[in-house]
Amino acid sequence: MRAVVAVLLFVIAAHAGLWGVLRERQEAPDFKGILPSVSYAPFDGSGHPDVDNIPNADKIRADLKTLAPLSRAIRLYSSTGGVEMVPPIANEVGLKVTVGAWIDKNVDRNEREMLSAIDLAKHNSNVNGIVVGNETIYRGEQKVEDLIKLIQRVKGTVNIPVTTGEIWNIWLEHPELASSVDFIAAHILPYWEGFSDKKAVDQALIIYQKLRDAFPGKRIVIAEFGWPSAGYNLKGAIPGPYEQAVTLRNFVNRAEAIGMEYNIVEAIDQPWKFFEGGVGPYWGILNAAREPKFAWTGPVVDAAYWKLAGIALLVGILLSLPILQLAYPTAMQALLLSSAAHGVGAWVATVFAYWNGHYFVLGSAFALTLGLILLVPLVLIAMARIEEIAAVAFGRKPHRLLAKPVPAAPVAIAAAGAEGDAPALPLPPKVSIHVPAYFEPPDMLKLTLDAVSRLDYPNFECVVIINNTPDPEFWQPIQDHCRELGERFKFINAEKVEGFKAGALRIAMDRTAADAEIIGIIDADYMVEPNWLKDLVPAFDDPRVGLVQAPQDHRDGDRSLMHYIMNGEYAGFFDIGMVQRNEYNAIIVHGTMCLIRRAAMDMAGGWAGDTICEDSDLGLEIMEHGWLTHYTNRRYGYGLLPDTYEAFKKQRHRWAYGGFQIIKKHWRRFLPGASRLTQDQKREFALGWLNWLGAESLGVVVAILNLIWVPIVAFADIAIPDKILTLPIIGSFAVSLIHFAAMYRLRVPVKIPQMLGAMVAAMSVQWTVSRAVAQGLITEHLAFARTSKGGFSLMSVEFQAFWEAVIGTLLLVGAAVLVASNSFKQVTEIYVFAVVLVLESLPFMSAVAIAILENSRINSFAFWSHTGVRTAELIGLRPVSLPTPIAAPKPVASEIHRDKIEAVS
Repeated sequence: MRAVVAVLLFVIAAHAGLWGVLRERQEAPDFKGILPSVSYAPFDGSGHPDVDNIPNADKIRADLKTLAPLSRAIRLYSSTGGVEMVPPIANEVGLKVTVGAWIDKNVDRNEREMLSAIDLAKHNSNVNGIVVGNETIYRGEQKVEDLIKLIQRVKGTVNIPVTTGEIWNIWLEHPELASSVDFIAAHILPYWEGFSDKKAVDQALIIYQKLRDAFPGKRIVIAEFGWPSAGYNLKGAIPGPYEQAVTLRNFVNRAEAIGMEYNIVEAIDQPWKFFEGGVGPYWGILNAAREPKFAWTGPVVDAAYWKLAGIALLVGILLSLPILQLAYPTAMQALLLSSAAHGVGAWVATVFAYWNGHYFVLGSAFALTLGLILLVPLVLIAMARIEEIAAVAFGRKPHRLLAKPVPAAPVAIAAAGAEGDAPALPLPPKVSIHVPAYFEPPDMLKLTLDAVSRLDYPNFECVVIINNTPDPEFWQPIQDHCRELGERFKFINAEKVEGFKAGALRIAMDRTAADAEIIGIIDADYMVEPNWLKDLVPAFDDPRVGLVQAPQDHRDGDRSLMHYIMNGEYAGFFDIGMVQRNEYNAIIVHGTMCLIRRAAMDMAGGWAGDTICEDSDLGLEIMEHGWLTHYTNRRYGYGLLPDTYEAFKKQRHRWAYGGFQIIKKHWRRFLPGASRLTQDQKREFALGWLNWLGAESLGVVVAILNLIWVPIVAFADIAIPDKILTLPIIGSFAVSLIHFAAMYRLRVPVKIPQMLGAMVAAMSVQWTVSRAVAQGLITEHLAFARTSKGGFSLMSVEFQAFWEAVIGTLLLVGAAVLVASNSFKQVTEIYVFAVVLVLESLPFMSAVAIAILENSRINSFAFWSHTGVRTAELIGLRPVSLPTPIAAPKPVASEIHRDKIEAVS
């Protein structure tokens, strides 16, 4: 533990050191003078000036008192709507004013604006000029000749300079406009032209010289120059607080050196300018709280930097504390977990900085809040997966796993010794094996019962319960076969059974031998190994043990490529998740290959019919009563895979829906004192449900919400902030891929091609699981759906990934639309968002790929074998044989059985 504490302290120190090393500090020339002019709009908050953002005199007076020490003059853009109060108040604090008359297509408003501007010029001695229109020609709201008439009209009524404000190239393109004004008021904003902050000042001076050369002798004023402190990039132009500070300090120093007249846009941030895209609100040298964004002298630094560092370190430390509660953590395990915790801390600090440094209207605040709420479980899931990587790769080896047969005490071979012999040893505990069946192929079920008859265990019985299967072709052969196998085999044919499988198992319990201490459960398709009971029943010698679970496995993984990858996907759960959960006595009981102490089952209330995953329900109930459980990852039985992709999805839907039913049924027992579950068990179940049901559902919800955002991002100049929203999604996806690959390489004995196929199969059921969770939210119970197995079910004529194809295609189309619409602006955040959409499409397109594979020639192993032969013949070599998996069983049902099973399914 001392080593672990040392590691945690090292990570804290390293994290703090990184904040110190990465602290940005930029040099820029000092500016100790006063700015000649700044743009000022007397509006506050996020409301639009024409609607609900009307200025008042007190607010204007406070603003201008703040600006008076910084600037000699201010530039206005309109003269009505409350702005007309500014010039007289500015005169009180000694500020000159360049009045603006807003000109657009509204003739009446234009008239009011010009009359008000003229009136302000006549009655306020501090008004030093009038700007008639602002980028009116650029916006296409007036023709040049019409704007000239308006300018001339104003010039004829005042004795101060009159001009219009336009982007610099408009002046060069329309020299007649230049000849009609008293001075040229040119806007030079390198950001909007895609120049980087490093080139912005040079570009401005180049353009200034172009204007001087084009209009010699004409007074030229750079009426707008600035740089945004936040927002998205535009080609090479990257906004930011450092970029703004360095650019403006460089500009004003060089402008002063050559005697340039200029106006900085703008004085105060304008949150209401959200319609100008992500950068609109952030051009001010003061923020909306009227606080300076940067200093004009000294190095450019972030004054709040160490506060953010403190937040990151505090969150990292708090998330690292649970490491100290782990049982025997290793130094490397602690290093990985603590590093991940501090990574989350850095993200939280980034979120805090973004929230504190941006302005939000109601819609953007809601969208960001919703995004962060959805990211919290995503981050928890990523942390849980990193914890599993750390435990498996660097933690101690599993110590509760029944990796070897449990040693048994000597037992008698017969019930009693012969007369005169030594006293007979007691028989081992009696096991009653229950085999529920519902419209199962008789020949397949016979194989299962034959395997049970070969068990190397002296004291067991087998109860075969066929339920709700009135057709004698299904039950009569099994009844006859049980007679042939002997008195150990009990046959029950029960009709009108309620509660589906659970109801059938309750009937089996009623017919169980009174002296049976242990109940074994196997599915109708499972062929058990002879040593199953002999190896595992001795675990019940510990009276605290209530349940022992062996893994599922399958003997028909070579039926097709689809079944091959399915089998690999199943193996991951039994070799990874179950092994780790077993360390905390928190396994998921999955029915088949399960041994349950009868006393534990009775205490838990037996098989419940109120969930369709009665096995997992009962297992959790047993744990809630304080019983120990054990797991072995040794294979003691082999069943059959779902026949079709449709059956595979239906099975996963049933498991997910049943899992959600269990959550609704048991969540109250996770409250303090409500059951005998330990904190470790509660954590494992909660994280397990979140990691499975939550991750899949969350993935679908986020994908659909992102689809809704596509047109907004593509056409409304709004970008999704990458550092706090999209990059964490990409990071979580990367963690999931690393987790999958690392866990399979460390724990699952499959080759890389099967591992990759298993990954596709695992992703392909995201939509299926999310649908099950959604149905669980609105319904209380669905009918039990039998999983078609044994190769006797026909594939559906319907395409089994229709909705996945629709959503996946929409996500890919959305990504393409974003890339196409972004070709001019080249906003990095939009490209990142497009990448997120592509990643989110992968689970949906995985389902499409498997659905197509199922119906294609390449799904057959024979196709690949023949391909190998043909290739070998072409190059003159002998063909190399492909490795052959465990052979699948030959067809064991008649065509009439096939038809009836398909009808039932």
